[in-house]
Amino acid sequence: MTTTTARTPSLTGAWTIDPAHTLVEFSGKHMMFTTVKGRFRDVRGTITIDEADHARSSVEVEIDAGSLDSGVEQRDAHLKSPDFLHVEQHPTITFRSTRVEPIGARKARVLGDLTIRGTTRQVELDVTYEGLGTNPWGKQVVGFSAKTRINRSDFGITFNVALEAGGFLVGDRIGIQLEVQAARAE
Repeated sequence: MTTTTARTPSLTGAWTIDPAHTLVEFSGKHMMFTTVKGRFRDVRGTITIDEADHARSSVEVEIDAGSLDSGVEQRDAHLKSPDFLHVEQHPTITFRSTRVEPIGARKARVLGDLTIRGTTRQVELDVTYEGLGTNPWGKQVVGFSAKTRINRSDFGITFNVALEAGGFLVGDRIGIQLEVQAARAE
């Protein structure tokens, strides 16, 4: 009897983020109890993976801050204004990893510098490897999901309104959820 073992394809190499199949979503509290979500529609970047030496792995992402879409034009205009992202002066949001730490076979912690509104802070992303395959056009693609939480005030976004019943109109904690598909770079 002959047995064969399935060879797992290598992830090592450079991958280009596919903006058409990538979701960058944010969520925050409104009036202390309602969760409001939005997304950025224009994202680009590169993921470099070195399975033999994770110290050589990296992630670089650039988001067009003006591509923000929460589904409500008036809210979008306010979020793009100087009260929040100040898109006119700060048109991009960037993330550049500083360290990738594997946690088992399908998870990693990616630490890096997130720059919003000209202010850079280190954040930690909890990343899950979702899979690898070949798309209908013959390109090898990989999927990851990731999440983190930030305090918007750490990035100089402090606009708020005190509520009559106590508390504030906009929560400080912002959740960030990513669903990323990237194609092997040629």
